[in-house]
Amino acid sequence: MKIIGFNGSPRKSWNTATLLEKALEGASSEGAETELIHLYDLNYKGCISCFSCKTRGGKSYGRCAVNDELTPVLVKAGEADGLVFGSPIYYGTATGHIRSFMERLFFPYSTYTDPPGSLYPRKIRTAFIYTMNVTEELMKERGFDRQIAITEETLARIFGATETLFSFDTYQFDDYSKVVADRFDPEKKARRRAEVFPKDCQRAFEMGARLSLRPAEK
Repeated sequence: MKIIGFNGSPRKSWNTATLLEKALEGASSEGAETELIHLYDLNYKGCISCFSCKTRGGKSYGRCAVNDELTPVLVKAGEADGLVFGSPIYYGTATGHIRSFMERLFFPYSTYTDPPGSLYPRKIRTAFIYTMNVTEELMKERGFDRQIAITEETLARIFGATETLFSFDTYQFDDYSKVVADRFDPEKKARRRAEVFPKDCQRAFEMGARLSLRPAEK
């Protein structure tokens, strides 16, 4: 079994990446082979609306025709037994880099049938980890959860069962005194990092273990 993680954060060792690593550790604990891909290492664009993946009888039907540094990653995703995505929230949604990746991954498998269907060859489990510098209350107040719900529905339709993990009110900087961020209490942030983030890491580990164990739902 192969579980792949996709880091949609430009940071390789901070909140999002750490939680993804914990999820993959959980998958490994159940015997899965794992890989973490840092999307910001790759040079690519989002969907270019060429519709090659939708052309009836076309050689690229059901797959992205664009050939760039994302192409081998899409092949890996198509062969995986489980996928876990991770992204910080930027202005209410996932980062532009992971959204471009999701466009390229999701659209070729999405059919224009009624109702919409999926060309993904089997059912697998997926998960999404979101980190954000706001509380759960502010996330809902500002409507971030609406976009997240759309992504959940899309993952479920294309791949099968999915779940979401949130890490709220995250610690952003090594040294808050070096940045203009007066709205935040550094001591409070550090306290949450020490007390709550380890619990988020444990939840990510358990989620990763479920990716390897629980059968996909239809």
